[in-house]
Amino acid sequence: MNIEERGVVVDILHYRRQGLSYREIGRLVGCDRRTVKRYVENPELLHQPQKEFTRRSKLDPFRELIDYYLEQDPGYRATWIMERLEDAGYEGGYTILREAVKEMKQERTQIAYIRFETEPGLQAQVDFGEFQVEMPDGTIKKLYLFMMVLGYSRMIYGELMERCNMLHFLDAHLRAFAYFGGVPAEIIYDRMRNVYIKKVANKTKFTQGLTTVADHYLFKPEVAPAYSPWVKGKCERPYNFIREGFWRGYNFIDLETANRDLTRWLEKKAERIHGTVHEKVIDRFMREKPYLNPLPATECDISERLTRGVGKDLLIHVDCNRYVVPDPDMANRKVCVRLKDKSLRIFDDNRLIATYEVPEGKGHLVGAEYYSVLRLDKKMNARKFITPPRKGRAKATISPSLNKYALDVQIRPVGIYNGIGGEIAYG
Repeated sequence: MNIEERGVVVDILHYRRQGLSYREIGRLVGCDRRTVKRYVENPELLHQPQKEFTRRSKLDPFRELIDYYLEQDPGYRATWIMERLEDAGYEGGYTILREAVKEMKQERTQIAYIRFETEPGLQAQVDFGEFQVEMPDGTIKKLYLFMMVLGYSRMIYGELMERCNMLHFLDAHLRAFAYFGGVPAEIIYDRMRNVYIKKVANKTKFTQGLTTVADHYLFKPEVAPAYSPWVKGKCERPYNFIREGFWRGYNFIDLETANRDLTRWLEKKAERIHGTVHEKVIDRFMREKPYLNPLPATECDISERLTRGVGKDLLIHVDCNRYVVPDPDMANRKVCVRLKDKSLRIFDDNRLIATYEVPEGKGHLVGAEYYSVLRLDKKMNARKFITPPRKGRAKATISPSLNKYALDVQIRPVGIYNGIGGEIAYG
């Protein structure tokens, strides 16, 4: 019995001692007269604990299964778990399941944790953030902030971009490594689509683009657990630092100017004393830099890769434009096309065939000047202008295969037949 219920019982006994009827007491305290009578006749109920009643839920038999799914991957959504439980015989509703999954995820979330510091050159953290700018015509334009933070020194590389697709995401990695002058041993990411695909046999499967860059620069990609913001705290907190310190009140002109101003602002802030480590960021970075892995001799080719079939006219089609493949031997074969920064390259395996600049707009024919050279190619002319067999020529009336059966016919005067004993009638 809670405090409120105890107060009601005390009022009932008080009014009864004043001589009021059960009905009058019930009207005053707001309960049924039979309830008043029960407490008046049994005042000892005031000191007895209320019996707890636990209602059994249809979800109870499946809680262990839900816990198993969340142990395998904390990122499983309630809709995904609902489908699996229905196959296992669950007949309850979705709402109670959703609340149970939410509660179980919160229980699995670590509330208290010990702050840890990474060793120099060991770790960096990467994330994307969204910024908005109002254009002169009143429209709102979205910009995306790519940020890489070194775990030991808290040195920040930031870059604003108009798109957050895979090509721009990987290209920003290359510029960040060049800015730091080295590569950390591992990089932690969120479960973003540019990074994370799924977990197979307790192993994280990354996108092909990120795997290629990681193999080239020799770093290990890692994915932070779901619902664990403290794992990437070194990268999460600086977003507000940049948003409030640099972006708020900034007069945006264009993307190039904004990135130049952001770099200068971050370099200036690297001279500050960091509130956690109580040292200048630039001083810690100079100590960390020798521990970074050296940059490879060549830059990783992260251009977008396409496969195209070459027609008999030596043309391929890419983004509504036509490009000439300047090699007559490539007709009716497949080529690899690589796109990056308005540059289009055509490869046959590892052999570079041609490089073109992507034109503005659509419907262009690029590389048509090669046709004038191709007209002088003797092999091509031999294939193209060979004399075809003539059609409609006269055919022999007797098949050559029947010539062996032809008879030798002699020509004789008509009179010979009269001597043989017959007449020839002419009608």
